[in-house]
Amino acid sequence: MALCPKQFAEQHALDGRHWQLLLHLRDTAARVDLLHPSVSRAVSARMPDTAELSLTLPTAPSAIRRPAPHHPHGPRRSLNHPTPASRIDERTYRVPPLRQPDGRFTNPVIPGFHPDPSVCRVGDDYYLACSSFEYFPGVPLFHSRDLVHWRQIGNVLDRPDQLRLPASMSSSGGIYAPTLRHHDDRFWLIVTNCSEGGGNLIVTATDPAGPWSDPVWAPGVPGIDPDLVWDEDGTCWCTVAGVSQVRIDPSTGQTYGTPHRLWSGGPGAKAPEAPHLYRIGDYWYLLIAEGGTERGHGVSIARGRTPQGPFEPCPANPILTHRGTDHPVQNTGHADLVQGPDGSWWMVLLGVRPGGGTPGWHVLGRETFLAPVTWVDDWPVVGEVALDLPALPWPLSPGPVEEHRDDFELAELRPSWISLRDRPAEHCTTKERPGWLTLRARSGSLDEPDVVFTGRRQQHLSCRARTLVDAAKGSGGLAVRLDERHHYAIEVSAARVRVVARVGSLRTVVAEQSVPAGPVALAVTTTEPPSPHGPCTGPDVVSLGVEQPDGTFTELATLDGRYLSTEVAGGFTGRVIGMYAAAGTVHFDWFDYEPLDG
Repeated sequence: MALCPKQFAEQHALDGRHWQLLLHLRDTAARVDLLHPSVSRAVSARMPDTAELSLTLPTAPSAIRRPAPHHPHGPRRSLNHPTPASRIDERTYRVPPLRQPDGRFTNPVIPGFHPDPSVCRVGDDYYLACSSFEYFPGVPLFHSRDLVHWRQIGNVLDRPDQLRLPASMSSSGGIYAPTLRHHDDRFWLIVTNCSEGGGNLIVTATDPAGPWSDPVWAPGVPGIDPDLVWDEDGTCWCTVAGVSQVRIDPSTGQTYGTPHRLWSGGPGAKAPEAPHLYRIGDYWYLLIAEGGTERGHGVSIARGRTPQGPFEPCPANPILTHRGTDHPVQNTGHADLVQGPDGSWWMVLLGVRPGGGTPGWHVLGRETFLAPVTWVDDWPVVGEVALDLPALPWPLSPGPVEEHRDDFELAELRPSWISLRDRPAEHCTTKERPGWLTLRARSGSLDEPDVVFTGRRQQHLSCRARTLVDAAKGSGGLAVRLDERHHYAIEVSAARVRVVARVGSLRTVVAEQSVPAGPVALAVTTTEPPSPHGPCTGPDVVSLGVEQPDGTFTELATLDGRYLSTEVAGGFTGRVIGMYAAAGTVHFDWFDYEPLDG
């Protein structure tokens, strides 16, 4: 049972400062147990036994008529450089939070598989980068003027000479946890390539929309989750998970001295990582994540007089965690701090939205959320990570309306499109057949790490994706992918369509039927499971089928969505819905993604 702040303070013998923090927390309507370190950690959820999988719901193929598509002081790091003239053009992709009638907005502010957010402010503009793991291009980059409306303006690592992800690399390898900063009129991004021959690399740009430089490698920087910060005399420090630090010349990657340990969070804390250093007022603040990126995740902070420490931990650590709660947003952590347009402070962080019964499954991956931050006695107090954000006290900049449909009429794919490990033009192009996306196979199926697959992140709990496929010279189709061992697909080959499900070591053809010769419209829909809901109910159902020329949708299979969740598959990514080629050459005329939430 939840305790009021006074009961909680008496039970835990809290000192006056901590008591004041709790009072402030109460007044901001946040939860007491989100701040105190004595909150119990959630036990890791048991995975279901794949030997007892039940993939399909009891439905038969059916014809369904488809509806018509329809911070107390300002920081001393550079925040006020002129805004660069960005190459933001018609290819940008906006992520539109749902605005409520009272002016409130919906979290996450960047939905779908967009974890490990790092944000920087330059004048009136905000830029945010995320992890991308096994997908190419790497490190999606977003722009905003109000911290709520974000649009993707490019990908930092968008050339093969910047990013190599070999087929031998497992899923959830690749690009981990970037830090994005602005210093001396340049954008700096440091990130880890966790693949063979990888390591920590630094790229720079004068325009965040690109082009970004070739990578400068930093072999003297150990570990993952690197952070860059410059002190008052211009010395640059790189801090990594662990948490350790080394002096670095970011222009060359050269390090000086031996990495030294800074601070590793609370006693016995698991996985101290995602460090970020800031000069705010009279202190240097070291923000970290701890507890691992599962249900025990959290954010802690310490402060010192220099960027090398020593650091004094906040008495209210962790300053943010949802461990041991029934909050609809879980796994909260891996955060970064930024000031809003009015000088207020905010935190961007990752979190997940589990669904279904016990233990709860999240399918979209780790998403980017926004939370308010206030300051008490020079310590940050994080407000609630609410699914509904209050109306903001500054002007909003919604940006252009998002396009749900891509007709592949541009010479290059829009930045929201991602491919597995690479995207050579001979295997993926819009130039071979104008107005079509052409995929040329190089492996047999989605089970292979080098399958030719191009997709977009699933960003809504309920959605519909459709595409028109010409498989006259090959076979391929539409898939919902988590990794090589967890995906559902509907595939066209030789005037037949079939639904294939892969879950762990099991692969089965769930349904198939013949179709007329010529292009075929395929569709995948994710929706809430049918009633009644119980402790064993999954997070959603995935329906796959064919759309007839008259708009009739023939459903071939409805599958349980839990098997395409991180709780089942493991890893660090989320669902991607897209097109693939299993054999020969396959053409796709258009791709349509339609949110069905709300």
